[in-house]
Amino acid sequence: MSTPHPLLLVDDDAAFRKIYGGLLREAGFEVVEAADRPSARAAFNARDFPLVLLDLMLPPDGSVSAGLESLATLLGAKPGTKFIVVSGAGDTRHTLEAVRLGAYDFLTKPVDPDVLLVVVQRALARVTLERQVETLRTSLTRAAGGVSMVGQSAPFLAATTMAERVAASDLPVLITGENGTGKELLARAVHLKSRRHAGPFVPINCGALPESLLESALFGHVKGSFTGATKDHRGLFAEADGGTLFLDELGDMTPSLQVKVLRALETGDILPVGADLPVQVDVRLISATHRDLGRMLQEGAFREDLYWRVKGVEVRLPPLRERAADLPLLAKHFLNQCAHLCPDGRARLLSDAAAESLLAHAWPGNLRELRHEMQRATVLAGERREIQPEDLSFTGTERPRPSTTPGAATLAQKVEALERREIEDALRRLNGNRTHTAEALGLSRQGLLKKLERFGLT
Repeated sequence: MSTPHPLLLVDDDAAFRKIYGGLLREAGFEVVEAADRPSARAAFNARDFPLVLLDLMLPPDGSVSAGLESLATLLGAKPGTKFIVVSGAGDTRHTLEAVRLGAYDFLTKPVDPDVLLVVVQRALARVTLERQVETLRTSLTRAAGGVSMVGQSAPFLAATTMAERVAASDLPVLITGENGTGKELLARAVHLKSRRHAGPFVPINCGALPESLLESALFGHVKGSFTGATKDHRGLFAEADGGTLFLDELGDMTPSLQVKVLRALETGDILPVGADLPVQVDVRLISATHRDLGRMLQEGAFREDLYWRVKGVEVRLPPLRERAADLPLLAKHFLNQCAHLCPDGRARLLSDAAAESLLAHAWPGNLRELRHEMQRATVLAGERREIQPEDLSFTGTERPRPSTTPGAATLAQKVEALERREIEDALRRLNGNRTHTAEALGLSRQGLLKKLERFGLT
């Protein structure tokens, strides 16, 4: 039998604690009760609660502002804990302020028991998912030699989960994605999670060298094989023997060199330039490209037999514009890395306005661009604790809004328009009840409130 989840129920109303505490215990939860802020802090600090149900108006003063301050303090101490604020003072202003501070949801008394149980279960499911994500992130960070791979969005998790699953095998891996998405970092993680982790990881950018030099770099050469070959050179295939060879920008390789790489992969034999006898090597291949290899196949620019040889498992790293949920995490990660640039040595924070600008930007340069922006903004912020929009190199209005012209909207814009229409229809159908609307749409109340703000439906 699984251990029940511990919940902390904080409310000064003894009848409320008795009724709803009993309801939660009957549902299989372990409930710890507190009646005021001091006892709540003591219980909260004593053990790990994945979820806290918190009344804003608590003794000793009973003010909502003090309750919001306590919420912010507790969230800062254990940011992984989810808070459901339950209060009789549930007007829109307090709701939005609690959500802005980081509350998972906000329920107004009297609380529907069924709604409470649904919200509690969803919050706990979210905690479980986030802890699994953190475990995976820690694993991949360790695998990548301590270089953090940050993200919790669905597209990012799909890529890293696939990489984790394929790492232990010797299957070739093809990592696709735009420039700046972190393809080499993921390749290193796959190598260091594999059985070859003690062997070398040897990367080369196939687009950085002309064909003649690339062939020599890959296969090696013997002394005197061409002008300037003053000594034997092993080549990267030989250097990667027993480990992993990472061919970055594979799509830039010429067709004639593709033939030689294909033979090396099929036979395990490489022939150094100018040599008479082949050399046997044992390498695991990981490739990456920002090009559309499928289209290159159709155009005859890439060999089909090599394509199927390198594409054992394809892992697509999403561009940053498809990872909006990861932007705050990534920005914070890069700002922490830039703390040494600050006069006081403390990492800068993003203001709400700057965060909105980040979300509105299209990020054509992906992670490289975001890292540069956070470095630049840190320096320009100077003594200020918070980064403002004027510290960024863009206005934050580059991402186009949905168009009403038929056929003019992008897929993302059409999805956004459809999402707004679905929310409006659900609100209309449920007479504006936000809790019921969130349930009908499969969202948390906090998630719905954020979307309402985004679409200007507040």
